[in-house]
Amino acid sequence: MPVLPYDLPELIRSLSNPACYDHPAGPVRHLETHISHILLSGEYAYKIKKPLNLGFLDFSSLDKRLFACEEEVRLNRRLAPDIYLDVVSLTGSPDAPHINGAGMAFEYAVKMRQFPPEATLDQLDANNRLTAQQVESIARTVADFHLHRCAHAEADSPWGEPKKIWHPVLQNFQQIAPLLTDPADRQQLAALQDWCEAEHARLTPLMLARKRNGFIRECHGDLHLGNLAWVDEALLVFDCLEFNPELRWIDIQSEAAFCFMDLLLHGHADWAWLFLNIWLEHTGDHGGLPLLRYYAVYRALVRVKVALLRGGQTTGPAHESAGAGARAILKLASTLAHALPVRLDITHGLSGSGKTTVTRTLMQTPGAIRLRSDIERKRMAGLDALAHSDSGVGEQLYAADATRRTYHHLAHLAGEVLDAGWPVIVDATFTARWQRDLLRTVAQSHGAAFHILDFQVPVAVLRERIIKRAQEGNDASEANLEVLQHQLDTEEVLAADEAGDVVAIGSSA
Repeated sequence: MPVLPYDLPELIRSLSNPACYDHPAGPVRHLETHISHILLSGEYAYKIKKPLNLGFLDFSSLDKRLFACEEEVRLNRRLAPDIYLDVVSLTGSPDAPHINGAGMAFEYAVKMRQFPPEATLDQLDANNRLTAQQVESIARTVADFHLHRCAHAEADSPWGEPKKIWHPVLQNFQQIAPLLTDPADRQQLAALQDWCEAEHARLTPLMLARKRNGFIRECHGDLHLGNLAWVDEALLVFDCLEFNPELRWIDIQSEAAFCFMDLLLHGHADWAWLFLNIWLEHTGDHGGLPLLRYYAVYRALVRVKVALLRGGQTTGPAHESAGAGARAILKLASTLAHALPVRLDITHGLSGSGKTTVTRTLMQTPGAIRLRSDIERKRMAGLDALAHSDSGVGEQLYAADATRRTYHHLAHLAGEVLDAGWPVIVDATFTARWQRDLLRTVAQSHGAAFHILDFQVPVAVLRERIIKRAQEGNDASEANLEVLQHQLDTEEVLAADEAGDVVAIGSSA
């Protein structure tokens, strides 16, 4: 650690005195991370950066810490403008410091509006208070951030170049290896490095295309549950990665992979799939899925490194706990490096038969990427999922040629997702034989298991559900009773030669 011209532990002790602050302060609480000290003073919190140089971050000089503080405020105001307030100077002396006092600053801090530390989602999860609705909120918020609030990398910038992507991946291995003492852990790390090198080479053409197509953006950079909170019944995203632009000017798939991985790490495979599917429904970025596994492994190794670094700053049980945590994450990284058995499931059922409800469960357990015709049809027309197209039966979005384009688009997306090594569920009515045959051919050409999930629901129940859904107005489907009648009149029922692929799902499913 670089030598400071003052005593940092003394400063932290002194800042427990409420008189140091330029506002009324109650008892001051001190929190510590592996790179920061945080003082909770009541209404406000102050973050002081440790004078570290860890290779991937450099806070070794006062100027560098000031710049990092300024960047932290700039970046986090994109997502939490009411929380990140200013950069403040610390004046006086370590034994008698003043926040924003007169004289020359000997240190700087980020001033934030305080929120309860126990509101972070990792703490909510530890207390069994994390919910699926909160996970959905993460996905929607992050998708909106990626689509509308992230700057795009310029074509001549270094960000997103395959060599730039590889640098932090390689750096992880270089920094983790000396921290591992168990030969089995070292062997596991070496196998992961071989896998990452091979995957990087295979995916390089896609990485180059992603940069050309604008998917490299100034993201959050550190999107895990500890940097998300639930405050005043709303999601708060904080603590963007300010210290290294290389680690935040990234592919949006890398950012999604971090949250996906972290939910897996917390034992929530179902919510990891939920997050991923909601994020994909909003961004439409299915073309980036070949990169997801590579980035998820990289993100897991970032967490391994952080756990080991944190463990190196502790002793006794805390040190042992950090080592055990790092080993568990290393195991997860090895699991993520293996592709899942691919399958292609399609639904068969009229509007209101419960396809979206059931496939929501199936996309979480056992897990799959769900493609919804209601969403993709509107996306092709440049509409949001909940937008109303004002198209009647057989008109505009629902004309025969538009329907044919929609199903061919679903087939194309399903093939892309299968190629990327992920299982797929396609949620559509599939009332015509050619539609089912189209997707069966995709499954066969990709060596994927194929199933038709047949929704058997009485017509009276369908009518009730459609009326209720229209009244609620919170679903992408635009089907009304006229659409249902058209489906009843034109449906091509499942043929005998399709029976071997059919899984019957009753009305109560």
